[in-house]
Amino acid sequence: MANTPQNPLTLTPPVAWWRVPHVVLMFALLLMGVVAISIMVVISAIGQDPVLDKAVYERELKAAQALQGQARIEALKAAQPANQGRNHAASPVVPAVD
Repeated sequence: MANTPQNPLTLTPPVAWWRVPHVVLMFALLLMGVVAISIMVVISAIGQDPVLDKAVYERELKAAQALQGQARIEALKAAQPANQGRNHAASPVVPAVD
């Protein structure tokens, strides 16, 4: 008998990490996520809605209440808070203001 093993292990040379497709995919997806989040932060910081002044709203509401007829109804519709206007977009309900 010879001194050779029955099942010789075939040793392969180590492969660089950038040559393994799964590792490249993992880093590419991670980088895409970071880029996407960065873009969303920039878009949300640039396109933010302005803060509305409560005094201006109250002044416009009093001016709308001073009107008469159809003009009053249209002005009160325009002065509705966002949640009321959004919930009644198809058939706006003007709150009764005395």
